[in-house]
Amino acid sequence: MGFVVAAVLGACVGSFLSLAAWRLPRGESLMWPASHCPACGRTLAWPEILPLLNWLWLRGRCRTCGASIPLRDWLVEGLTAGLWVAVVVLTPPGAGGVAGVLRLLAGLLFISGLLLLLLLDLDVFWLPEPLCRWGLITGLATTALLAAAAGISPFAPLMHHSLAAALGLLGFDLAGVLGTWWLGAPALGGGDGKLAALLGAWLGGRGLLLVLALAVLSGGLFGLLGRLGGYLKPRQPFPFGPFLATAGGLVWLTPELLHRQLLAILLPWLSTLGLALGG
Repeated sequence: MGFVVAAVLGACVGSFLSLAAWRLPRGESLMWPASHCPACGRTLAWPEILPLLNWLWLRGRCRTCGASIPLRDWLVEGLTAGLWVAVVVLTPPGAGGVAGVLRLLAGLLFISGLLLLLLLDLDVFWLPEPLCRWGLITGLATTALLAAAAGISPFAPLMHHSLAAALGLLGFDLAGVLGTWWLGAPALGGGDGKLAALLGAWLGGRGLLLVLALAVLSGGLFGLLGRLGGYLKPRQPFPFGPFLATAGGLVWLTPELLHRQLLAILLPWLSTLGLALGG
């Protein structure tokens, strides 16, 4: 039953994330007006906003004007439901009591926030600074609370995660400046460093390093295959935030004991990819 509840609540959150990804770039309120068809403006009845079921019931079209309802909304709802179940399944069973509950709630919040940032960057190349800032603050607060719940002083973990956040931001800013100088064009978006700082606040130094390895490897492979397949033109930009956000979610769901081993496996592959791109 716990998995069913997680799936249902996750699907509801996914519906809200789809709405937020649509409205935020347009400067619209998330609360008003109520959910409506973007084409004809009709307010949707409650059966039409049931997550996962609504798209199937309406067969992907507005009941009034026949406008197409994006399949992506249904996919985001299903993905969020699956991610919530994954967080419930992979939350360490030994971390019982208050620490276990805090880590579970933190994981649900972290994964959902990353998915929203992924959608925004994928749609409009935008990682909103207020969202990244509050995500960073929430990450540091979560770090302190988890340490206190585990019966240890939060000072050392808080300093560690704060340093990781600062290095993530400064490292991306420096890489962006050097890349722009080398390429003669913007190399990184301004929001990537803020997202890296958020990830450092949540995951710490080793977690952030693993995120960067996964994101660079997957982003590099995407760029290489896109160039070889003719889908990307030379120096054509594509959002890097989705790779960071996806890697951040994977690292959170991976036991910390495996992070060192995963880094040892990924670093040689990064060197190989760098040689391929350089060639």
